[in-house]
Amino acid sequence: MMKETGYAEKYNWKNKRILIVEDEEINNMFFDAALSRTESKLLWAKNGKEAVDIIESSDDIDVILMDIRLPIMDGCEATRRIKKNHKQIPIIAQTAYALEGDKERILDAGCDDYLSKPIRFEELLSTIDKYLAD
Repeated sequence: MMKETGYAEKYNWKNKRILIVEDEEINNMFFDAALSRTESKLLWAKNGKEAVDIIESSDDIDVILMDIRLPIMDGCEATRRIKKNHKQIPIIAQTAYALEGDKERILDAGCDDYLSKPIRFEELLSTIDKYLAD
């Protein structure tokens, strides 16, 4: 577990909006716990289609955490659709399915970064911070 001291100061993303695209409730609980003290606003989508719809109707998402294995529309397809009109939004893929060639396929779809599950607290925060640091 991460030390309490400095956590909220180091990762203060007040006025930042993070879209979390994830269909597993247990993973949503992890993201909620990991990001709760950053003061960022969290938005949630359960599949790639919901994510695309949210991005198309909102122009103030600062970063997206995109699961790859999703119902209805997978993360790679959702990323391609989002990047078509919103190239500036960083998309960080997060997946448990790290097979040979998966990372390349995910980055080729347009993801800016990649986290392999199980995701560690500090790795999650430092990766997001690369894209949110002013």
